Amino acid sequence: MAAGLRKYVEAIDGIPLPHGILSTPCTDVRDVADEHELLGVEWLALGCCPVQSWTDPCLDESPGDTSPGGKEFCRPETEVAEPITLYAGAECSAMGWSYAEAREHAEATLLLGEQQGLENAFWQQKLARDAVDLTPPEGPLSIAAGIAALEGCLAESYGGAGVVHVPAGAAALLGCCDLAQQPSTGGLSTLAGNCVIIGAGYGAENTGPGGAPGEPGTAWLYATGPLVVRRGPSVTTPDHPGASVNTQNNDRRVLVERTYVVGTTCTVCAVNVQIH
Repeated sequence: MAAGLRKYVEAIDGIPLPHGILSTPCTDVRDVADEHELLGVEWLALGCCPVQSWTDPCLDESPGDTSPGGKEFCRPETEVAEPITLYAGAECSAMGWSYAEAREHAEATLLLGEQQGLENAFWQQKLARDAVDLTPPEGPLSIAAGIAALEGCLAESYGGAGVVHVPAGAAALLGCCDLAQQPSTGGLSTLAGNCVIIGAGYGAENTGPGGAPGEPGTAWLYATGPLVVRRGPSVTTPDHPGASVNTQNNDRRVLVERTYVVGTTCTVCAVNVQIH
């Protein structure tokens, strides 16, 4: 059939993966308008200092080195989260595409792909940059042993419910040993109660701490404390039809951008696992 006889129809719509970084309840997503929050944020870490036990030396029958009132104090560290800006651009001939159509296409592209793009950027900005590598010298672990190592790291460094970050390409293996379940509250969680994020954007990276690429047949998994994502409004450029056309080639361009600040707390842990 000749191309000129084809009927033009709407684009095939889609939805982001349901257990990604912008899903709930694993992530606290806050749509904010304060531009200062979108320039980056800082806070005093909560939950990273251990809660310790103490025995009154006067009640201790055995002599010890602890003097009355000799309790230890922990100084909370200042943690930061830097901004991440994602964009989607639409380009086509102005002869066949109106400004409204180009704008709608660019905005829909960002809405569909923002989760994947944010996962990719967060992996580079935080996970692979700051993680402690738990992989033993012998090499990659099974995925069950890897999850166990990550949860042990979370329990020791944070103690509260955290998040396990899994590339989409390794997600199916979570079912082999009932490593993840879907509670009635939604989302995915481990048996220990940590949230599980399955990220399409994670699989595109598959790098370990320091950015070293994973070997074929292996995948990097990460664990963090809870996540808070501050998300600004989307901004479309230009905001009117005339400026969207390049008069030299008659192409129309529309750009949509959005800024995010992804925060987490305490130690980031990483482990390399076998997936083949």
